[in-house]
Amino acid sequence: MNELLEALFDPDFPVLRYALVAGILGSIPLGIVGSYVVTRRISYVAGAIAHSVLGGIGAALYLQEVKGIAWCRPMYGAVLAALAAAVVIGLVSLYAHQREDTVIGAIWVMGMAVGLMFLAKTPGNVDPMSYLFGNILFISRYDLYLVAGLDVVVVALAVLLHNKLLAVCFDQEFAELRGVRVTYYYLLRRCLTALTVVLLVQVVGIVLVIALLTLPAAVAGHFARRLWQMMVLAMLFCMVFVAVGLGVSYPTDLPSGPTIILVAGVVYLATAVGTRLWRPNAA
Repeated sequence: MNELLEALFDPDFPVLRYALVAGILGSIPLGIVGSYVVTRRISYVAGAIAHSVLGGIGAALYLQEVKGIAWCRPMYGAVLAALAAAVVIGLVSLYAHQREDTVIGAIWVMGMAVGLMFLAKTPGNVDPMSYLFGNILFISRYDLYLVAGLDVVVVALAVLLHNKLLAVCFDQEFAELRGVRVTYYYLLRRCLTALTVVLLVQVVGIVLVIALLTLPAAVAGHFARRLWQMMVLAMLFCMVFVAVGLGVSYPTDLPSGPTIILVAGVVYLATAVGTRLWRPNAA
């Protein structure tokens, strides 16, 4: 414990401190957007978006290295690919009346295939895994600014548009009858999911983002009666999972990401089983 506290407050060793701050800041959009994802049961949308960003990363690296477009950074390509994937999945689901899981699977594999094709034509030793699988211990001050900016955007939209997003989330037909532009808010929610996933994937990696997008919200769902309560609890649970995971992983020399996921997974399973035993007639 003393070793952990010394490392946390050591001015010459900001790694652990940055990781904890990133986890706390990242818990805010993860809790809010994750509540929408879990409530609508669209966890695979986040997975499809996270994997489809490889297409944007590959295209950006190709334009940068082969075409000499220096300003075309991989992050820009990732954001565009994520937003495009979210919009395509949403529009096809809304207007083409296709099974959403089929559309998600198609976007998932096509994004990765496009990315691999671009990377194959890009000279040099480009490792796409370095972009897709981040490490929370490699957080920089610039990453913290990005996550803080995402916090501002997500919180502002969630507060200002809460009633409309809530209506679209639970009853789209009723919302449309009340004059709510369902398509607009439906796609906005998907784009918020895309931004949250892509920015945090660059920081902590695909697996950790998907886990923290769903597990804290799933745990919170057992205790909350309203969506805003679920969001607040999900944020708090996410912060606790990150803090406990880092606290366990550092002194034991275990990888931080998997440790955080295990902590979240154990709490989720314990909550699900405990709720079932305590309330056997619960749905």
